[in-house]
Amino acid sequence: MPDDSFVLLLKGLYQPVVHAPNLGLSTVDLDDGSYSTTQIYPVSGIPGNKTGKKAVGNFYVQLNGDLCAYHIPGGSFAMRFTGNDFVFVPDGQGGQFLEGTFELTILEGTGIYRTFEGGHNHMVDKLHFLAPGDGSGGLEEYCFCFISRA
Repeated sequence: MPDDSFVLLLKGLYQPVVHAPNLGLSTVDLDDGSYSTTQIYPVSGIPGNKTGKKAVGNFYVQLNGDLCAYHIPGGSFAMRFTGNDFVFVPDGQGGQFLEGTFELTILEGTGIYRTFEGGHNHMVDKLHFLAPGDGSGGLEEYCFCFISRA
């Protein structure tokens, strides 16, 4: 069972979701074509690999919406973005960073995360919008998620 709060790191390039797993969540439809995914690394408070060097799950987000889902050891949970405070900063290579914070409400959970329903996620984000000329033109995530029951 996780503590009353835990911390995760979202890290890596976003990829479109093509064939989503069934996470047992009713508030998100990961197969609707609106989601992208990146990897989740442990920081503190969850089961699984404790070194932080190996991904333990996947994060799914609507880049043009307000829903997301996490799938980590012990279960899954869905959230809705409810607030933000961020700025864009040029990266000096033709891309830009989105730097700031996001607030989310936990809508539902499965497995050991059921008790987090109604809880909160405070994200501290540095999302890199890569320059189109670098060959990818994608998004690279580096975001700490402070998840709590209250």
